[in-house]
Amino acid sequence: MQLYRYLTGVDDSAFCKRVSAALNKGWALHGAPTLTFDPLKGRVICGQAIVKEVPGDWSDDVVLSDH
Repeated sequence: MQLYRYLTGVDDSAFCKRVSAALNKGWALHGAPTLTFDPLKGRVICGQAIVKEVPGDWSDDVVLSDH
């Protein structure tokens, strides 16, 4: 089955580490990252879609972070 996640967070080293950790667990980047600016907090927010092929069948009980 194909899994999809969309990671979001402040554009900082912690976000890059989350994406790097997912890549090292077998996830792959899917498309370009996205950026937006939060004017209330004065910070940039990143988003990155990731995908992974795993054995099994999809159900609502699948926990994406387990993969």
